[in-house]
Amino acid sequence: MGYGVLELSDGRLYAVTLGDIDLRKSTSKLGDIFGRVSELIERYRPDEMALEAPFAGVNVQSMLKLGRAQGVAMAAALSRGIPVFEYAPRRVKQAITGNGAAAKEQVAAMLGAILGIEYDPKNLDATDGLAVALCHHFCEGNEQLKVKSEKKKTTSWRDFVAKNSDRIK
Repeated sequence: MGYGVLELSDGRLYAVTLGDIDLRKSTSKLGDIFGRVSELIERYRPDEMALEAPFAGVNVQSMLKLGRAQGVAMAAALSRGIPVFEYAPRRVKQAITGNGAAAKEQVAAMLGAILGIEYDPKNLDATDGLAVALCHHFCEGNEQLKVKSEKKKTTSWRDFVAKNSDRIK
């Protein structure tokens, strides 16, 4: 699970950090995700969080596990009053490279060019996390890139809850 933190200062965008949450040896994956995301939030104090939205895949069990992991990450942010935004994988690739079908390596190379960072080609989860953060930055500043909802337009989970209180039990 990759992550990246960006900072906008004096009109310039800086990559503060990027990395991944390694869960291979974890005995409580969801608890570890909540704990690590909470630690990152405490350390870097972000104003907003952006996540890559789940994508339709063949393996239903994998999709369920991914959804749970994303939900735990969202809960860590929302419990601290941080708005959460989601972007489709193709939207992220499109925003970074101009090609919604770009390979992870292409996305990482563009991040290097845009933000002047070095990346480990063996660890593309970290650059994926940073790409979502940069996509969010681009989309929030560019009306043409914003994800549009077909129903009630929402821009965060907090906004969704406010506009859909009748759906909350």
